[in-house]
Amino acid sequence: MQPGSFSLRLSGAFTAPEDGAYTFSLFSVGRSRLFLDDELVINQWDHPGAEEWNEWQESASITLHAGETVPLVVEYSSSLGSRWRALRLGCQTPLPEDPIAAAVEAAATADVAIVFAGLTNEWESEGFDRPDMRLPGAQDELIRRVAAANPRTVVVLNCGSPVEMPWLDEVPALLQAWYAGQEMGHAIADVLFGDVSPSGRLPVTFPRRLQDNPAYINYPGENGQVRYGDGLFVGYRYYDAKQIEPLFPFGYGLSYTEFSYGDLTLDREQLGPGEALEARLTIANRGSRPGQEVVQLYLHDEESSLRRPPKELRRFAKVMLQPGEEQTVTFTLDGDDLAFYDPAYGGWISEAGAFQLLLGPNAADIRRRARFTWTGAAARAARTDPNGHLHTGLLLKTLLADPEGKRVLERHLGELLKHPQAEMAMEMSLDQLAAIVPDLLTAQKMRAIQNDLAG
Repeated sequence: MQPGSFSLRLSGAFTAPEDGAYTFSLFSVGRSRLFLDDELVINQWDHPGAEEWNEWQESASITLHAGETVPLVVEYSSSLGSRWRALRLGCQTPLPEDPIAAAVEAAATADVAIVFAGLTNEWESEGFDRPDMRLPGAQDELIRRVAAANPRTVVVLNCGSPVEMPWLDEVPALLQAWYAGQEMGHAIADVLFGDVSPSGRLPVTFPRRLQDNPAYINYPGENGQVRYGDGLFVGYRYYDAKQIEPLFPFGYGLSYTEFSYGDLTLDREQLGPGEALEARLTIANRGSRPGQEVVQLYLHDEESSLRRPPKELRRFAKVMLQPGEEQTVTFTLDGDDLAFYDPAYGGWISEAGAFQLLLGPNAADIRRRARFTWTGAAARAARTDPNGHLHTGLLLKTLLADPEGKRVLERHLGELLKHPQAEMAMEMSLDQLAAIVPDLLTAQKMRAIQNDLAG
């Protein structure tokens, strides 16, 4: 089969589990049509938008009796003018007149009630923003009424970003499932039935309400412009600085077991240029189930010439422990980890003084602290130049706008600059890109680029 040009016919049968109206929907990038019982019910063969990816779809309803079977055929042909290929067939089964009342009735007689709630690509996707942080429709009401009917209610949230949870204190268990793909159902079942201990941690902060978000005042802007007013204070950095308690802090996550943190020890009290500091502590599983803990290390600069966040994540480690098992976790830091960007200097600097290491399971739960002193200065000065010379800390678009910078990048990067996704990297520095694609921008290549830029 040619991946760029093909057609297919899918045939099968659908058996109705109950009496009622069944609504079939068809979405495709390319030409498609649906036959039910040999009758053409959805025809997208000549749809003018067939070559583009969009959420345009058609639906058709058919009334069936319980046990009744109808033949089903889907025909599809890819479009030569499009880079996309997609086909999606769905079926909405009959709904009761009052779906929430039916759910409450079922929950009241069940040992455990599980409510799946969240967002779909109609509410959350690329290219548009959500109007608020609320769950769409009557999902909040559904959760509250089910929880009132059954005190053993588990809520599973299928969404890709924070949502408000006005019912949180009314339910005993909550599982954030994200969008886990086609094996999501099996993964959730393994966690809910206790076959696997949950071990994920939140990669973002969940605020209690939209108004608590650091971008709330500046977004969506006015007169066609949005001011990026967060600056350094994004995520947990903002909530720390403003002393706003979030719904769930960055890095939060529970397990079916409990972990204890031993004493935090440092191998030195002072750190200078060219040296490394090792921080160690012992994590122990004090529960009866195996599990994984994510130990997070944050850095606090006690005194800085510029305003800094109260703490910043510098390292983390995920450890798997059997019941009663202990493991020593070691973190290594150097002068680069203490540096911050100074716009007046035009580069990364670090200032002599005292720092604290903060360790815990999430940004709001710091279990251990230790203090050390940095005796050096300008930890990353080698990659920056206060005299305005070119360097790898500049934005990619800035280097390409300079004739000499463009010449150097074309010599070292060549065809990479013509990659379709290169435009997405224009607002990033080479240093930042090297951290994302170290196999392409190796340390050796970065040194060679820096040397040529310095001239």
